[in-house]
Amino acid sequence: MDEKTYYLSIRFELTNKSYTFKTEDNTIKIGDLVTVETQRGLELGEVTSDLRDESGLDASIEVKPILHKATNEEIEQYEQNKADAKVAMQICQEESDKLNLNMNVISAEYTLDRFKITFTYLADDRVDFRELLKVLASIFRCRIDLRQVGARDKSKMVSGIGICGRELCCAKFISEFDRVSINMAKNQLLALNVSKLSGQCGSLMCCLRFEDEAYKELRKGLPKLNSMVEYEGNSYRITSMNVIAKTCKLENKENAIFITLDELVKKGKYKKADKNNEHEKTEELQ
Repeated sequence: MDEKTYYLSIRFELTNKSYTFKTEDNTIKIGDLVTVETQRGLELGEVTSDLRDESGLDASIEVKPILHKATNEEIEQYEQNKADAKVAMQICQEESDKLNLNMNVISAEYTLDRFKITFTYLADDRVDFRELLKVLASIFRCRIDLRQVGARDKSKMVSGIGICGRELCCAKFISEFDRVSINMAKNQLLALNVSKLSGQCGSLMCCLRFEDEAYKELRKGLPKLNSMVEYEGNSYRITSMNVIAKTCKLENKENAIFITLDELVKKGKYKKADKNNEHEKTEELQ
């Protein structure tokens, strides 16, 4: 009788990413440490999902098998590797400084069998580390891998507390970085102050993407900020809008009023440019 194949997600500590593996062991559960072989070599990872069948999997992607549950000896070796990697990181930084290389080493990681050690570094420009490779190989007597990452990757690996008071999203749960643009801040009617919209990495905060679609949906059918609106027989400019509280502020030279967006949609008329006739026409808000 054929053994049933199960699929599950495994997360690796340094990258904080989850990958899909397969197994025939139905006793594996969330929180178990397992030994797997990846492109980087032999690694120890933590199971982060329940066992599931193959439905929903991309058939074109090769899924590697779990070798076995981690033994006590492998767990001890893993903990020793983490301690040794901290020392190795300091040595790598010292040797790069001796060679006057403009690089900041932020992490080091041994494979479980210590066949390879990977150093991750931050640098503004491309670094010629050929001489450094020779030095490190002579010190550690194993394969050396030097990997350059950006500021966002560094924040993900180092972690920290965001302006919201919680752990950085990239370190907590984001596995892949999506594109974040200043237009997302515009959609949410935020003040375009780049310093306030940037995270610890210096790039625009990832959370700007989280609510972007919701704001787009809430703003459907509404006039743009700073557009002209006719309301109760008077002409106003929309100077502020809060789509969550569903309020807006209308101003002209004589007056300023606060109304709800429902009132604006029901009673207001707005002007927009007619591209064909090059004059303004008034339409009911729908």
